[in-house]
Amino acid sequence: MGAIVICSVLAGLGTLLAVTAMALPGSEANHGDVAKPWERVSLRERVNQPFQALADRSNRQRRLNGGLTLAEHLVRADLKLRTSEFLMIRVGFLVGGAALALWRFGFAPQFVVAGVSAYLLPMGYVKYRQRRRLRAFNRRLPDTLSLLSNALKAGFSLPQAIEAVAVNTAPPVSDELARAIREMKLGTATPQALANVVRRVGSEDLDLIVTAINVQTAVGGNLARVLDSIAYTIRQRIQVKSKISALTAQARASGWVITLLPFIVAGILDIITPSYFRVMFTDPDGRGLLVVALLSIAAGNFFVRRITNFRI
Repeated sequence: MGAIVICSVLAGLGTLLAVTAMALPGSEANHGDVAKPWERVSLRERVNQPFQALADRSNRQRRLNGGLTLAEHLVRADLKLRTSEFLMIRVGFLVGGAALALWRFGFAPQFVVAGVSAYLLPMGYVKYRQRRRLRAFNRRLPDTLSLLSNALKAGFSLPQAIEAVAVNTAPPVSDELARAIREMKLGTATPQALANVVRRVGSEDLDLIVTAINVQTAVGGNLARVLDSIAYTIRQRIQVKSKISALTAQARASGWVITLLPFIVAGILDIITPSYFRVMFTDPDGRGLLVVALLSIAAGNFFVRRITNFRI
């Protein structure tokens, strides 16, 4: 027990040191003096350097594999964090969850499960913010297209129309269009600036719109009429999705209850009477039953999601 307490205290002190280093202000160089390299680097930067190196390595691997980098994930979630700071938060959650499980259960399977779950929790929050922001973006997209079409009909050029729409819409559409305008003013071509918006947002509807704009730019045509047609299609799709969501709400709720209820009951039993439930982890028959239960839960959740999930 003494070793467990010592490990928990050391883990807590490490997390506290990381948080304190993030809160420290950067060091300021003295006027007229040439500071040495180790004097110019603040404690916050020294703590940040290994995490930044790890984030850069992860970003390179993700980019080579064609996926989104960690920085792009944070941008999609609209989180004003550096990648190194986010990794620091994940490590802090890992240490905190492992320390709590170590203090409560000792060196048991719960120790590993708690550490891994705590490490994955920040990324789960990022994915939740991405989905929420994407839904808000797609809901405002038809009205944005109508404004853009009206601006083009009034005689504005495409960059001027985008700038006018950015002023008259609400976030997150206004934020992304304003950033595209800043990129165009700095010399980025309009198709490339719009493609950057698609990558930052991840909206399939916006990808369709940008493709239509690029085709119109290359071959000509009435862009305002094309945007009106796309806006009408998107509105109809949103209405169909809403109807399907309402009709399948009960089935989706049942699927989540069926999936989460066994884990909740098992967690409550493990906390209230550890000796009663621990046999499921120590006895071979108990471990076999747990494997069968997990496979059954995964299969049930998979079929429920396939039944209630429609691609429109």
